[in-house]
Amino acid sequence: MSFIFSNSSFFKVKKSLMTKESSKAPPLYPKTHLLAASGIAALLSLALLVFPSSDVEAKKTTLSLELESPAEQLSQEQDAADAAQATNEPVASPFAHIENATEEPQETAQAAPVVEEKKAPNHREVIVSKGDTLSTLFEKVGLPAASVHEILASDKQAKQFSQLKHGQKLEFELSPEGQLTNLHSKISDLESITLTKNDKGYAFNRITAKPTVRSAYVHGVINSSLSQSAARAGLSHSLTMDMASVFGYDVDFAQDIRQGDEFDVIYEQKVVNGKAVGNGPILSARFTNRGKTYTAVRYINKQGNSSYYTADGNSMRKAFIRTPVDFARISSKFSMGRKHPILNKIRAHKGVDYAAPRGTPIKAAGDGKVLLAGRRGGYGNTVIIQHGATYTTLYGHMQGFAKGVKTGGTVKQGQVIGFIGTTGLSTGPHLHYEFQVNGVHVDPLGQKLPMADPIAKAERSRFLAQSQPLMARMDQEKATLLASSKR
Repeated sequence: MSFIFSNSSFFKVKKSLMTKESSKAPPLYPKTHLLAASGIAALLSLALLVFPSSDVEAKKTTLSLELESPAEQLSQEQDAADAAQATNEPVASPFAHIENATEEPQETAQAAPVVEEKKAPNHREVIVSKGDTLSTLFEKVGLPAASVHEILASDKQAKQFSQLKHGQKLEFELSPEGQLTNLHSKISDLESITLTKNDKGYAFNRITAKPTVRSAYVHGVINSSLSQSAARAGLSHSLTMDMASVFGYDVDFAQDIRQGDEFDVIYEQKVVNGKAVGNGPILSARFTNRGKTYTAVRYINKQGNSSYYTADGNSMRKAFIRTPVDFARISSKFSMGRKHPILNKIRAHKGVDYAAPRGTPIKAAGDGKVLLAGRRGGYGNTVIIQHGATYTTLYGHMQGFAKGVKTGGTVKQGQVIGFIGTTGLSTGPHLHYEFQVNGVHVDPLGQKLPMADPIAKAERSRFLAQSQPLMARMDQEKATLLASSKR
């Protein structure tokens, strides 16, 4: 489109603009409006120089409509600019309608149509809700409930489809006649099960994804409890328990933990399609407790046995673990002059009481032979373990014994031997734990524990080749994490 004006038309417009501007004092228009109007006048002057005047009447109406009230037009454009600036939106030029008027019309780009992904017409999906059975789910997708028995009976493993969990998704594929041709469900991040129709009925298939194993790092600082701080750092409950087990020979997690203690852990992480679906063992860890730092590295020797060692090759495993109950609270310490809470008289307390919820597992402090797994006076249900010729441990007030623990049997260090209870003379659920050396009661909390064997000399260089990079990575990861938190 082009504009063609006569000299007389131009000067009428210009005169009109000047008259309106000069007839009022002080001026009503902002400086930006005046600049805009001057711009219009300049453009019109250029048009007069370039185009002849033969088509003036054909374009006069258009010009009159566009410039009938320039002050009002520019005011509206300025308001739009101010509003756009407030919302950080790009502002169009106030003269865009004139600048674009001399251009050839352009085709408007059409947006590509959005294509919705549709399920096949015979595909159905249902989510298991409270009270659902396989029969009710079949009815929801239009299948007769009576067909459930026939389908489940077609394969011995097909009954796994009847073990439904709340929130589980079942996917049905139906034939054009409305019969079931395929039933699929994901039962975990790693496993899914399928029933597929064949000539003999239905064939069951279990699909197990093989995860990729990578290492992951977490760092945490304790400001309340270990479990809460570990969870906040991203460490799972099972890995937190593993970490407590690794350092349990040196750190008493019932009484030694302090605010400000910190930990670093590198562990195996299982990943499927970029999503973490499980964890493997701790590869290396560092725990700072009350200013003292302990390190641990997992090492598998040439015989295939795994154990944890300090960074320089000393065994983390000692002859006894420090605490036989994880995360328990010490309710009474070793004392030769304690007043008994039930008998109400001074009586030596030759052990340590660990208070914990009823049913909490109790672990054997070390390898040994079970001298007693039964009832013993005020101790109630009791286990006594002989560890070689020198050491004996006692566990009293148990609710019950773990499966397989019996008098004359043997147990391994860390094996669950029973559960917290209140049997015997007990005011509440707790474990009474005693430690004897050559038949003499000693304080389990103050007893120096014997060490286990270090890394064999023949494997020391192989161990250090694994240990040193892990220690270096923990240092690097921690430095990077702390640097990013200060930004």
